[in-house]
Amino acid sequence: MPKRIILDTDPGVDDAMAIFFLLRSPELHVEALTTVFGNVDVEQTTRNAAIVLDVAGRSDIPLAQGAGRPLLRDRRTGGSVVHGDNGLGGASLPPPSRGPGDRRAAESIVERIMTSPGEITLVAVGPLTNLALAVRLEPKVADAVREVVVMGGAATVPGNVSPVAEANIANDPEAAWIVFHAGWPLAMVGLDVTLNAIITPDEIREIAAAGHADGAFIEQISRHYGDHYARRSGKVGFPMHDSAAVLYAIDPGYFHTEHWYVDVTTAGDRTFGQTIPDRRGQWGPPPNVNVCIDVDDARFLALYKERLTRDP
Repeated sequence: MPKRIILDTDPGVDDAMAIFFLLRSPELHVEALTTVFGNVDVEQTTRNAAIVLDVAGRSDIPLAQGAGRPLLRDRRTGGSVVHGDNGLGGASLPPPSRGPGDRRAAESIVERIMTSPGEITLVAVGPLTNLALAVRLEPKVADAVREVVVMGGAATVPGNVSPVAEANIANDPEAAWIVFHAGWPLAMVGLDVTLNAIITPDEIREIAAAGHADGAFIEQISRHYGDHYARRSGKVGFPMHDSAAVLYAIDPGYFHTEHWYVDVTTAGDRTFGQTIPDRRGQWGPPPNVNVCIDVDDARFLALYKERLTRDP
């Protein structure tokens, strides 16, 4: 039986790629998409999520808009530099077939998990504000969720928005602290692995050449994203950050993991958003996070291409 998934997302080019991967994976069944601010403002991420579902022919999937700002801070800006002004590479996009539903994201997350205890896996690939609001709204979701998979953090490598912090965590460190200490089964798919999963423009064109709408859409939206990474790294290709979290939901066996206590720094001008692993157990608390520290990137890329090039 497919694993039941709620995806919390802030589309975002790599988010869109992850949504298509999720919808193409028979191991997973999408219960709902919830949106959060992040790569662009939440109104635009919601619009983008609806457009991606339209392209995939899945406008039947429930969509709920969530938090438009961090719990305690002003919203960081700058995502458009990476993802384009509209979050999807600045590409010309069709209007979405619908707007957000009446339910808010945190309420939707709580309702779906509490009505199906032990069955829902929550995959979060944006700032963790909706998850923090959900667990504060109903603390019992921590016991009722099957698992939480977070694309975020950096345990053994530098950050990408500061020397120590990864973007999704830094965008709302207080929310991340709540999520990391909620007591639910938590997996962290961070920069330790996502920076190894690089897809090239040639591989994008190979996906698009299969002739499916999602592949053509990926090629259209990824040009700006790829150009940004080329300027930043001097290398060809870009990481498939959010698709790595979907891969973990499909099969954790693609990853090497360690079970560590991980804390999130919420203080300091230079350290906020840092995810600190206690690898030796020196602080005392028991492990709270299954941390991905390596991935079979060749198998990951092969699976992604296979899923996106075969007939739906």
